[in-house]
Amino acid sequence: MRTVSVINFKGGVAKTISSVNMAYILAAVHGQRVLLVDNDKQGNASKILRRHSYGKPGVAEILTERNADLAGIIQHTDYEGLDIVTANMNLLSACLAVLLDQKRPQQTRFRKALDQVGDRYSFCIIDNAPDISISTVNALAASDDVLVPVTIDEFALDGLAELKEQIDNTREELNPALRFCGCFITRYDRLNEADRQGREYLAAQGEYPLFHTCIRRTVKMKQSTFAREPILLYSSRCGASRDYKDLVEEYLGMCPNRTQKGEDGK
Repeated sequence: MRTVSVINFKGGVAKTISSVNMAYILAAVHGQRVLLVDNDKQGNASKILRRHSYGKPGVAEILTERNADLAGIIQHTDYEGLDIVTANMNLLSACLAVLLDQKRPQQTRFRKALDQVGDRYSFCIIDNAPDISISTVNALAASDDVLVPVTIDEFALDGLAELKEQIDNTREELNPALRFCGCFITRYDRLNEADRQGREYLAAQGEYPLFHTCIRRTVKMKQSTFAREPILLYSSRCGASRDYKDLVEEYLGMCPNRTQKGEDGK
């Protein structure tokens, strides 16, 4: 199982939308078995996939329960091949409990739990909150790859230096194999000169690898969240649907020793 953290310390860059749609495309288009982990106390990924989080175990229990049974926590979604671990505001108290618990390692609880199901899924996508907490440290420590959605605006680079430093620190101290695959632009308007110049500026920086694929701005995207559907189901012909498919293809091309379709799930 290859584990991917979708993360940016800046809010409003379409982390959750990207996580849900990438996970759905991997399952529906590429025939992969995919686990989506909602690692944000707002629980928006859980809501989009119509899975209740209150009253059911989720990410909080992975962090706080010793030897948590991940198979019992995972919920099936309405989509074949796509399962989810939900989150809610209980994640706040869970993170505090982890920091107060000095009896066992704090940063590797996700990794330990995901190891239980590594042979059941091809990919695990972790949707992270826009901050650094013990749950996001756990996500990076358990991940193979990091993808960073960004938007073109005056503050596009805000938090990227700090995020890269956190990735570097995690690689050095907890996860030597962690790979920063790069940033991808969301809400992109190719007819807008500022967006085009912003993309060129980001590409010229060199410090932050940039995916070729940009996710176009479309009103269909917001509508799909209200409809509680992945964009490919809600509007398969809109630009963003095609872009997310291209983004997944581009990412799969970076994955070592993997076919893009019909993988056996190991």
